[in-house]
Amino acid sequence: MARADLTGADLTAGDLTGAMLTRATLTRATLVGADLTGADLTGAILAGADLTGADLAGAVLDRADVGGAIMEGTRWVTTTRPDGTVTGAG
Repeated sequence: MARADLTGADLTAGDLTGAMLTRATLTRATLVGADLTGADLTGAILAGADLTGADLAGAVLDRADVGGAIMEGTRWVTTTRPDGTVTGAG
């Protein structure tokens, strides 16, 4: 799925373990509760020009590669970050 245009896609609770999402566009995508463990999001775009980002609430990005990803405006509520830490509720 490298370079895929997933703008606005509903990937709620999706199993994207190890997915190759290199340079994919995920602006306004819903990834609530999705498992992105070990996924490659290098250079992915998760936010649009209006800073409306993807919703990653409750998603798991443990060991995911997010190098160079554009993530301004992305919702990170109780999300497991690539380093294994969990963001606060809010």
